Amino acid sequence: MREIHVSDIRDTVSRMSQEANFFLPDDVLDALKKARKNEEAPRAQKVLDMIVKNSEIAAEKQIALCQDTGTTVIFLEIGQDVHLIGGHLIDALSDGVRSGYKEGFLRNSIVNQPFSARINTGDNTPPIVHTDIVPGEDLKITILPKGGGCENMSRLAILRPGDGKKGVIDFTLKAIEESGGNPCPPLIVGVGIGGTAEHVMHMAKKSLLRKVGELNPDPEVAELEQELLEIVNASGIGPQAWGGRSTALAVNIETHPTHITSLPVGVNLQCHSARLKTATI
Repeated sequence: MREIHVSDIRDTVSRMSQEANFFLPDDVLDALKKARKNEEAPRAQKVLDMIVKNSEIAAEKQIALCQDTGTTVIFLEIGQDVHLIGGHLIDALSDGVRSGYKEGFLRNSIVNQPFSARINTGDNTPPIVHTDIVPGEDLKITILPKGGGCENMSRLAILRPGDGKKGVIDFTLKAIEESGGNPCPPLIVGVGIGGTAEHVMHMAKKSLLRKVGELNPDPEVAELEQELLEIVNASGIGPQAWGGRSTALAVNIETHPTHITSLPVGVNLQCHSARLKTATI
């Protein structure tokens, strides 16, 4: 049994909240540069140049990649042999987000009581927290600052089993086409298939944690990822919906067994500012 003090978690989350917002992951930056190299539409080329330049300025000056510093979504993988001490885990996560957003001069975007007064909480808390219990004695923390423009384009459908693969493709493509420029393409497209209504949306969000270009280990799912990516990029939406072939950098799909009467499909889009940071304690 390994003990981890929640103060270590708090300090790690504070640091990660800032780094995630300042530094675009290498795999995303490489994918954007590759898209620019392959892009033929002049306006799309200009947009991609600006996106890459923006990431360079943000990293150099350590300022936010985007003014919308998002909802702080935290994924935890907690080793079953870990014992947390010194306080409540959720409090430590909130304290880390609170201090990180203050020290990093990051915008506070969370409002309380969403259907009425909508008063800003003033510190970007509380975060959204997902936990998995895994073997071992480590604690892995992944922070995903999720902007409102792309998150608002999330879609859920419970298709009929007979709709099959074509139904999944059609629903995903429709979600992207209807979103237009709102999610700030080029996108990373997260798709969940199977499970239940709430689980399929969780899979769609969690799929965004995968590195760009890393395919699902299931060959059939990987084939669908590649097929969907080609279809999405043939849509002509392009960077910031200005036209071109670079609508998406990747399509990441996760699946789960489902009920005989169901075919749940969830779509969660990530913008070109695909902020992500992971650390293991």
